Amino acid sequence: MTTRKLTKDLAMEEDDKVKNEALQIIGLHQNLPRLVVFDLDHTFWPFYCQCCYEGDEPYLYPQARGIFFALKDSGMNVAIASRSPTPDIAKTFLDKLGIRSMFVALEIFSSQTHKTDHFQRIQRSTGVPFTSMLFFDDEDRNIQAVSKMGVTSILVGDGVNLGVLRHGLSEFSQMSGTRNH
Repeated sequence: MTTRKLTKDLAMEEDDKVKNEALQIIGLHQNLPRLVVFDLDHTFWPFYCQCCYEGDEPYLYPQARGIFFALKDSGMNVAIASRSPTPDIAKTFLDKLGIRSMFVALEIFSSQTHKTDHFQRIQRSTGVPFTSMLFFDDEDRNIQAVSKMGVTSILVGDGVNLGVLRHGLSEFSQMSGTRNH
């Protein structure tokens, strides 16, 4: 067995472990978002696209892939909202990772609006109300702006991980409970 295959097998095993743990976390919540939206740079992957070339090999934060597949398996839709000035590179990376087609919306464009334009487009294309969305981003200014729209928004410090997912789903459940009463 080659070292590369062994490394790939270990990565898949770790992805499955994370996915199973994420499914357990998701199972603890009755109120779930209809749509989970991720930023890309320093949220889904640990780099800025604009510092890369299309020929580079992208990689995700260690727990991102398992979480992504757990969300999909739980029936939640997933979207991207990124202010990257290099959308072609971002989309190429999503293709290389084999996940681009799994997103219901890809809003990747440079903007000064702190993602409010991105969310307007996502809402129009999906029909999902802002209050049924959960958003993960590494920039506080985006979190503040999108929160004002009614989206449960979670600041990510070091990439998407199980702790961030747990926090996000708890916040969403709490916000949903408040809105329903």
